[in-house]
Amino acid sequence: MIFRKQPAAGLTLALLATAFSGYSASAFPLGKKKAAQELPAARLTASQNQLIDKAITREKEVIKVLKDRAPLVETYIQNMRSDNQLGQAPQSDQHFLGRVEFGRIIGGEQFDVNEATSSGINRGKFGFFRHSASFLTGLGDSLHMSFSSVGFIQMLLIDSNDFDRQHYQFSYVRNEFLGNTPTAVFDVTPIGKNKTGRFFGRIWVETQGGNVVRFNGNFGGSEKDSREYYHFDSWRTNVQPNLWLPTSIYVEESDPKSPNRSLQFKAINHIWGYSLKVPQKESENTSMEVVGATDVSNEAQDVSPLGAQRAWVQQAEDNVVERLYQAGLLDAPSEFDKTLEALATNILAYNNITLSKPVRVRTLLTEPLESLSIGNTIILSKSLIDTTAILSQDGAQQMGDLNALLAFQLAHIILGHRLDTKYAFNDRLLFPASSVFDRIPMHHTPEDNAAAAKKAVELLNAKELVGGQQYFGLYLQQLQERVKPIKALNEPMIGDGLIKSDDDLTFWMEALIAKSPKLNMADLKQQAAMPLSSFLRRDPWTDQLITLHTGFEPLLSPADKMPFEITPVYIKLSYYKSPAETPAPPAGAAAPGDQQAPGAGAPAPASGTANPPQEAAPAGQNTPATGTANPPQN
Repeated sequence: MIFRKQPAAGLTLALLATAFSGYSASAFPLGKKKAAQELPAARLTASQNQLIDKAITREKEVIKVLKDRAPLVETYIQNMRSDNQLGQAPQSDQHFLGRVEFGRIIGGEQFDVNEATSSGINRGKFGFFRHSASFLTGLGDSLHMSFSSVGFIQMLLIDSNDFDRQHYQFSYVRNEFLGNTPTAVFDVTPIGKNKTGRFFGRIWVETQGGNVVRFNGNFGGSEKDSREYYHFDSWRTNVQPNLWLPTSIYVEESDPKSPNRSLQFKAINHIWGYSLKVPQKESENTSMEVVGATDVSNEAQDVSPLGAQRAWVQQAEDNVVERLYQAGLLDAPSEFDKTLEALATNILAYNNITLSKPVRVRTLLTEPLESLSIGNTIILSKSLIDTTAILSQDGAQQMGDLNALLAFQLAHIILGHRLDTKYAFNDRLLFPASSVFDRIPMHHTPEDNAAAAKKAVELLNAKELVGGQQYFGLYLQQLQERVKPIKALNEPMIGDGLIKSDDDLTFWMEALIAKSPKLNMADLKQQAAMPLSSFLRRDPWTDQLITLHTGFEPLLSPADKMPFEITPVYIKLSYYKSPAETPAPPAGAAAPGDQQAPGAGAPAPASGTANPPQEAAPAGQNTPATGTANPPQN
């Protein structure tokens, strides 16, 4: 478990069950549920019964697979407040990241039976997993919070022990497409008197293999002395043939005291890196043959002293990049990375700067807004890319923002702000993945950042780039309005943040604000920053990033802007396709904003004139999606 500025301990998944328990003296009490009379469910058809039986069987297989995995789980929480203009806005936030050892959480067939809770209610055996008490206590202590372990794991699993017909009743609702995946929707309610910790809600079962691909609802209690759990929406994706694993969970709860029904909080859980811990049978018989390499040993030249120094620095840089990737923090190389590399190369070309090595760009898969450079490798966090992805008809605003982010780290490279070469020794990187942030501080010094910011503005003054400065200045104005409420989002985990420090909330690239128009939240033609998860989605198995192609959604009020906010999850689900089945993207595709970037997909010009960015179209005016399919009827 990784926490910034506090001891590491415990399990990230439990944070959604703990981070808000401060609202009460015990776990999740938001009021008692009224007694509800059970109504008999409509009789299911034979095909519907068969699908439910498949879903029950497949859920057991999911649990079996998860026991062998140790993915990364990231939790980001925003506490909300009422806002006169926007309806609601973030008031504070929290961020946590850690690896989950599912084998330690899911106890198999044996469970600890907790005879009674602190309130004296006998809750039976479900929800209390082997080793869960000791494993979670450290987390509660480190956060100074109380929590109930009942139901914390069910945000990923409907019921890891008793998801069957003996404990649940199923009622057919409708057929529905989720993306390209046909599903049957069922309401699920527990059977029996003792329902505390049982799932109440709805499941979506894909009709081809019988896998649960989505479920939402909450974990409730009995008719008397029950506690209401937070509502959540849990999504899975098809990561391998007939294997759907948890990917994202959205959680929210309304504020009962709010006159305009604003939220009390909202939270998002992202899960990825399922291949970080591979079962033994999948890692056996690994070939030691070098494939795809050409033997040029007879043509090798001797290395000069300067060449040896550069090779030593390169070895340190490669070690760090490789370790961050193995820890699940960097994305697997993708086509979008190549687009960013083309943009970075163009910045150098427009300034007539030549480096000894080509620039590479990778994406940090975590939420905080940060960037860093490791040698000639630039790393941007996913949320930096998402929140700057303002799509317009010409793509100018998104490109202007990306150019500013890339220019800041390019300036570090040009000015020779290098990595500590101690990382050239491989033993320096032999540490558990959970401590990666503590052991590789990659941020630059304040002096280096100040010099890089000044140099970055010089790079952006190139005639081909100067028109885009206004967009990043506008982005910084929007961030300035929310920098205090979203403090955790602005705390870099390993690299450089956008703000200077906790004590100085100004920006390194502050000079660009003077070159931008004034921020006006009431202007529906002006979009300064996007919500989180607006442009890229993680593949939880391969750690590659997938570019989203969203439909047109016009802004109808300032509340629709939601800059830097968590939004509900809605994944365009599709069935797994092997790499051989997946068509290669066309040359030059996948540029930011679905627009062709200057030089993207082609060598950057060494000289010449490019058209400066034109005025961006009203925010959100991308091409509307067409061809929506009607879901099949029963």
